[in-house]
Order: sequence, then C-alpha cells, then structure tokens
Amino acid sequence: MSDPATPDEQQRVALAVSTVIFALRPHPTTRRLAVHLPLVRRIRAPHQGRWALPGGPLGASEGLGAAASRTLGETTRLRPRYLEQLYAFGGPDRAPSAAERTVSIVYWAMVRPEEADAGVAGVNVQWFLADELPELAFDHNLIVEYALWRLRNKLEYSRIAAAFLGETFTLAELRGVHEAVLQRPLDPANFRRQMEASGRLVPTDEFRTGGRHRPARLFRHDESIHLADNGPLTRA
Repeated sequence: MSDPATPDEQQRVALAVSTVIFALRPHPTTRRLAVHLPLVRRIRAPHQGRWALPGGPLGASEGLGAAASRTLGETTRLRPRYLEQLYAFGGPDRAPSAAERTVSIVYWAMVRPEEADAGVAGVNVQWFLADELPELAFDHNLIVEYALWRLRNKLEYSRIAAAFLGETFTLAELRGVHEAVLQRPLDPANFRRQMEASGRLVPTDEFRTGGRHRPARLFRHDESIHLADNGPLTRA
C-alpha cells in the first residue's frame, strides 16, 4: 500500500462564488429587448484582460449567498432582490495549475431595467448580449450557456418573468419578456389563454392608459408562488 500523500503533494481546493445576472435591455442594432448580463474584465492572471462573471473567493466566515451578494456589489453595484443558487462547477481542469482546483458555486438572478441602470459600467464592467459573448475566462461561457438554458426552461412553468417586470404589468409587457428570453414571436391570443390558464397571474382593477390603443388591464404575479426554488432553505 502506498503512503498517503503529504500536504505538499495534496491538491489544494479553493472555493469561489460567481453570479450570473440577467436583465432585459435594448439590442444595440434591432432595439428590441434582449437578454444582457454584466461582465467584469480581469486585471490579473490567469486570463488577464478577459471578461468574466462577477465573483470572488468565499470568505472564511460568510455564507454562500452572502458572498455572492458581496462580490456582486463590490464589482457591479447591483443589488438584486434575491439570489438563487444555480449550480456548482468543479471540473479538475478549471484552474491553471494542476496543484490547485477551484470549485465555483454559481448564483443567478434577474433585475429590472431600472435596477440594471443603477449598476456601475465602465472600462472594466460592461453589459453584453447573453447570446453573443466573447471568449470568457475559465469556463464562464459554459456557465452562461447553462444559465440561459435554465432561464428559458423555467420561463415555461414558473413566475420567473416577474423578476424582469414591475409590480404590475400588462399582458403585452409580459409577452415581451417571454419573446425576448425565448427569442421568437408569440401569438398574442394563445399567450393570453396560456397565462390565464396558468394560475400565476392576478388581475387588478387598474389599467395602463396613454397609448394609441385602448387601456390595457394591469396584472400582477401570484406572490404565493415563490420566485426562487430555495424550498425551506434561507437566502444565506
């Protein structure tokens, strides 16, 4: 039997937290709403100069959700109303050195346009089209691809679209969210029937006025249906 590895021979494992933040913003060419996310330019090796998801190492005395909120605020100043744990990425080839392995706990969230505008943007923080990303640091392209897949699937059965909207909205505004996320037009009549049959919407007595069309009824999402899939777990 071989001797156990000494501490120097053992692979070091680092734990990090990253966050995928989605927002609906106008496409730079078509001006239609499209899914965007903020990225941070790395200023040190490895992958110096490449864009990456906001994130950083986990503090010794903080929870995962708290670390995600902290690193996101430090890099982008974004403060989403909730963070939902997305997935853990820990492939052995994620780190540049075989002597160190990095496991990333990835969170995700959606923010409204006004919340996105409150974030910082500049030389080292910019918004990108989620479907037209450059080559990112580490495996962050794969992480974004997975987050988009989850978003598009979850849109079909949850009230996650509420995170992109105000407290109340018209069915046309809700359909616009679905069309932007799914990247295809939806028939208004069919969409209305599906949403009314879903049980996720609550009609209000208010109407949106001021446009060229007749006033449109405002709806809100049923808040008894949780936005995040955290079950009995707390945000921490």
